[in-house]
Amino acid sequence: MTIKVCIAGATGWVGTELCKAVESANDMQLVGAVSRAGAGQKLQDAIDEIDSEIIVSGTVAEALAQPTDVMVDYTSAGIVKKNVMTAIEKGVNVVIGSSGLTDDDFVEIDKAARDRQVGVIAAGNFAITAVLLQRFACDAARYLTQWEIIDYCSATKPDAPSGTARELSYRLAQVKMPEPSYPVGETIGEKAARGATLNGTQMHSVRLPGFVSSVEAIFGANGERLSIRHDSMDGAEPYIQGTLLAIRKVKDQIGLVRGLDKVMD
Repeated sequence: MTIKVCIAGATGWVGTELCKAVESANDMQLVGAVSRAGAGQKLQDAIDEIDSEIIVSGTVAEALAQPTDVMVDYTSAGIVKKNVMTAIEKGVNVVIGSSGLTDDDFVEIDKAARDRQVGVIAAGNFAITAVLLQRFACDAARYLTQWEIIDYCSATKPDAPSGTARELSYRLAQVKMPEPSYPVGETIGEKAARGATLNGTQMHSVRLPGFVSSVEAIFGANGERLSIRHDSMDGAEPYIQGTLLAIRKVKDQIGLVRGLDKVMD
């Protein structure tokens, strides 16, 4: 059965390559594309190397007037929640590739998806190596008691921490809470220097030129330490195969699934 796909953020750096990948997939059909910058254009005029006469929509609501099985969101922190809720309300399954959603947002999304009997997959990062980082870090947390996360992104990224780092802190909290030797709240000096506490984990976000996206889980024990790190380089290729997998799997879900590894095996 062919999966009808709409991509929000179609002319972005991931969305562009994802449109091409969906067009090339034997089991998928690209039926909608959303881009505020490209609204009103034919997709083939907005994206090089793609042969599609789909008219780019300015909003998800407009694009989903066309029958759609899965909406993929690769937009931005400011609009992703509205896009996701719009798709769910229309009974469309969703794959979330954008960052900026909080744990409370995910609770709301899960409830809405269950009410409408649709699936949502959110991974924070669909690169397979990022998915493996989450899995390996959770394995480490079963044996170690102290860890922190460092999140690196480009200087222009507006949200912090990144979706990858948020998701990692959430997944670690499902294993257990860290046990710091010295309470952060009792820090002498600038408590903010110890970072933000998210899901019990200390989080440090670096925003500098030269970075695309990296996240590092650092574990410490007496006389030893362990660092598990994922780095993304320039280009969207690392995210494409994981996103295609999520598109294929999301119709089998009801409610929210956080973590691509939960549907990989």
